Amino acid sequence: MITTDIIIIGAGPTGLFTVFEAGLLKLKCHLIDALPQAGGQCTELYPKKPIYDIPGFPEILAGDLTKNLLEQCKQFEPGFTLGERADHVEKQEDGMFIVTTNKGTQHKAPVVAIASGLGSFEPRKPLLSDLDLYEDKGVEYMIKEPELYRNKNVVIAGGGDSALDWSIFLSDVASKVTLVHRRNEFRGHLDSVEKVQELKNKGKLNLITPAEITKIYGNGKIEGVEVTKKDQDPMRLETDHFIPLFGLSPKLGPIANWGLEIEKNAVKVNNALDYQTNIPGIFAIGDGNYYPGKLKLILCGFHEATLMCQAAYKIIHPNKKYVLKYTTVAGVDGFDGTRKEAPKAVVKAIE
Repeated sequence: MITTDIIIIGAGPTGLFTVFEAGLLKLKCHLIDALPQAGGQCTELYPKKPIYDIPGFPEILAGDLTKNLLEQCKQFEPGFTLGERADHVEKQEDGMFIVTTNKGTQHKAPVVAIASGLGSFEPRKPLLSDLDLYEDKGVEYMIKEPELYRNKNVVIAGGGDSALDWSIFLSDVASKVTLVHRRNEFRGHLDSVEKVQELKNKGKLNLITPAEITKIYGNGKIEGVEVTKKDQDPMRLETDHFIPLFGLSPKLGPIANWGLEIEKNAVKVNNALDYQTNIPGIFAIGDGNYYPGKLKLILCGFHEATLMCQAAYKIIHPNKKYVLKYTTVAGVDGFDGTRKEAPKAVVKAIE
């Protein structure tokens, strides 16, 4: 049996940052993830997708963010159980939790942090006949390797951030990019919408709205799509790739059966305190939790992880008083209760 201070379910960005914050408090972590590698969606679904709202990085690829987080937490030597799904949790009489995976691996800790995002995902597919015949033959529901589209003719459908971001990104990769959306208004960030309009005006992107893809063509692989606009005859567009980006349908999986309070398909937490669930000792952070005003952003998950670790410390060390220290003063290795002298320039600035 694997014993640790905090069992983290999910090895995505929020889970990895939890290791760092817990490490500053001298707490050990072990992560469980059903995927064969760390990184969550950032690694599995869109490693080459640029992310624009990580503080200090005007732009960073999702895969690079994962690498940086792994490097940041490596010093605290986290344990990993990868390729296994957390199936069961059981609270012991002594307050400890035992989490068992689908392969029977058991983990024991006084604190469990659910950082599994929205769980497992399935793409939302358009209702097109014979669509399945062209899957992996020109029809893709996510972009893992942008170089696949180098000098290709690409049609993207959708109106959210993924459709906008990939249309912008591929405009410098593909020979032609067409974005089709059923409305004139988009659901994505305003700056992305403005960038798409700018690319359209420069002739670097073909934008068709309001319109829908109503048919796909091909002989063994996709060769074209039919685009229909209201009150107009359908038009046919030749294409090498059709990428419908209508989002992903999340499923909580076994976590939904753990006796946790669920709301809006997410684990309800007390955000006024520490993101603890209705079961004391079990926390939920990141995209998989819910509270009024919740924003599903990576940076929000980082904030939640930080506060959760403070609460976890009190559970694990109920008789110790923790005094908040700043890494600028104590450094990363000075969080064990001992006083380390900070650089004079830093001390002066703080005083």
